[in-house]
Amino acid sequence: MLVDTPKNQHNADQRVLEHLQAAAREVIHATRAFLDAAEDLVDDPKVVQDIMATVATVAAAAADRLRSPGAAPSADGTDDGDDDGVQRIRVS
Repeated sequence: MLVDTPKNQHNADQRVLEHLQAAAREVIHATRAFLDAAEDLVDDPKVVQDIMATVATVAAAAADRLRSPGAAPSADGTDDGDDDGVQRIRVS
C-alpha cells in the first residue's frame, strides 16, 4: 500500500501538472491549425462561397427530408409501406 507522504504527494502533483501542460499544448496546436485554416478561407473567398453552397444544398436536402418523412426509401431500396416514420436497416 502506498503511504501518502509529502514526497508521494509531490510526485502525484508533478504528474498531474505534466498532463495538464501536455493537454494545454495540444489545445494550442489545435487552435493554431484552426486559425491557419480560417486564414486560408479569408484569403480565398471562392472557397467560402463553395463551402456555403454545399452547406445550403445539404440543409435544403435535410429540410426536404424532414418535410416528407415517408418519402425516403429504406436502406435496401424497398419500402415496407407502413409509413410509421421508422426506417429499418438490416445489419448482416
